[in-house]
Amino acid sequence: MNTLALGPSWLDPDYLLNTFGLPGLLLIVFAESGLLIGFFLPGDSLLFTTGLLVTTGQLKYPLWMVCALIAAAAVIGDQVGYLFGRKVGPALFKRPDSRLFKQENVEKAHEFFEKHGPKSLVLARFVPIVRTFTPIIAGVSRMNYRSFITYNVVGAVLWGVGVTVLGALLGKIRFVHENIELILILIVLISVVPIVIEVLRARSQSRKAAPDQQEGGPGGGPASGRGRHAKR
Repeated sequence: MNTLALGPSWLDPDYLLNTFGLPGLLLIVFAESGLLIGFFLPGDSLLFTTGLLVTTGQLKYPLWMVCALIAAAAVIGDQVGYLFGRKVGPALFKRPDSRLFKQENVEKAHEFFEKHGPKSLVLARFVPIVRTFTPIIAGVSRMNYRSFITYNVVGAVLWGVGVTVLGALLGKIRFVHENIELILILIVLISVVPIVIEVLRARSQSRKAAPDQQEGGPGGGPASGRGRHAKR
């Protein structure tokens, strides 16, 4: 199966699976689930392709075993991220930007966690970049460990097993198998949608906040009017 490379060839799901096999897949799932260096890895499209390759016999492992190992790797990855966050704590928010680390990614994950609470561990699994930083933020916030484990396992199963099984089921459809390049592009686009929505929402809120600040500021709106009446 030849797929269209979505970015560098070493990030193409087909290339990764053909080159590194199941061990490489599990390492990538682990890294993307909680290591700072794993945020750029192609999680969604990689899992979908894995399910498809299992269905077509190109990845010669039982689907149940692949799903179980993926879920385990995802759980362990989040666990490492949580423990890292607890140990590093607030220092993470003071870390300077580098080629692989952007403070902006930490802030987005923190906002996501604050907005959705514990369930963000489940929701974040389906949002690229955010899924890598959210367990770390949970550790920084010292989230109750029992709650963390519960949501961690639920999210790992829904994402890791769900996307893989979806790839296995759709892989049996001839159209999907013959147009895998377009399907992978669609998966990437869908996975980016939540990020785009959050960016647009943030811009909309900042635009709404600007007029309010101007009205309440010096010489503007009701605030200045009250000042004139007070002087009279």
